[in-house]
Amino acid sequence: MRIVVLAGGLSTERDVSITSGCLVADALRKKGHNVVLLDVFMGYEQDECDIENLFESNYNFTANVPVGNTVPDIEKIKALRKDKSARFLGRNVEEICRSADITFLALHGDVGENGKLQATLDLLGIKYTGSGSLGSALAMDKGVSKSIFLCNNISTAAGEVYTKADLKSGAAEGWNSFPCVVKPCSGGSSVGVSIVNDKNEYMGAMNEAFRYEDEILVEEYIKGRELSVGLLDGKALPIIEIVPKQGFYDYVNKYQPGSTEEFCPADIPQDVTEKIQREAERAYKALKLDAYARIDFMLAEDGSFYCLEANTLPGMTPTSLLPQEAEVIGIDYPELCDRLARLSLEKYNQ
Repeated sequence: MRIVVLAGGLSTERDVSITSGCLVADALRKKGHNVVLLDVFMGYEQDECDIENLFESNYNFTANVPVGNTVPDIEKIKALRKDKSARFLGRNVEEICRSADITFLALHGDVGENGKLQATLDLLGIKYTGSGSLGSALAMDKGVSKSIFLCNNISTAAGEVYTKADLKSGAAEGWNSFPCVVKPCSGGSSVGVSIVNDKNEYMGAMNEAFRYEDEILVEEYIKGRELSVGLLDGKALPIIEIVPKQGFYDYVNKYQPGSTEEFCPADIPQDVTEKIQREAERAYKALKLDAYARIDFMLAEDGSFYCLEANTLPGMTPTSLLPQEAEVIGIDYPELCDRLARLSLEKYNQ
């Protein structure tokens, strides 16, 4: 197949996306595909764009670079664009994607994951991997996801959504249950997330979260074990447990090798494993997801478990969770990337 891998973009997870994109592109080439790796925002900016040659030469817009300890400066990224335009899709992106059998979305956060890009590609008649625009939008907004979980009797932590207007009016100060977690509603990679122990820490955490978005979620803190369940075609993979060596599973612990230990399959009783896997499948269906996803859980000390959120474009870096889960059942990394592309194509053939 001819496949375009879209990476980069303008989210706080840009660097993670580039790493994912480089690895996915290399893996798909190992499976015999002709692959073009593009930055969705920068596009292909050369005056002449020979699309056939791009596929034949397996063009990459960049080499793989490690994910740093801090999020990228998005304004500096925008300034690098030659035409200085504000449009999201870079030069020649639409034309190159039209020439592919499918576009593999290796994007994370913001426009790449919140349904806007998916809706745009739908209107352009471009096939892409993962969930559609509706499922992507529902899963990306953690406040909306929580409402859907509650409506479908999917166990989730208690929480409230607050806006900047609530902060100014004082309504956001009404939260009085500690410890709690404060997070941007539509962020990813734990950017802007804080665990708050008391009222003194609460407002500082609110201000930090509001640096990234105008709407945030505050929810009760569940003390226990962090678990994640990958899904292929709606079927749960083995559960993985995440154990940071210090702190919680934040941006640094997620992407710096050696910062976190992962155990797959997780060492939990079989009956609990099956219950969590079934709950993940129910969450996947409730959010109207397609092809693949990853659902995160907390397993409390008393044995109860809580669905936290869904990720429609799971990370595909060396330390990412979905590839580790797939490997346990005999699906290596190149095969996983190939399978994600083919599973996604099936939704267009049905």
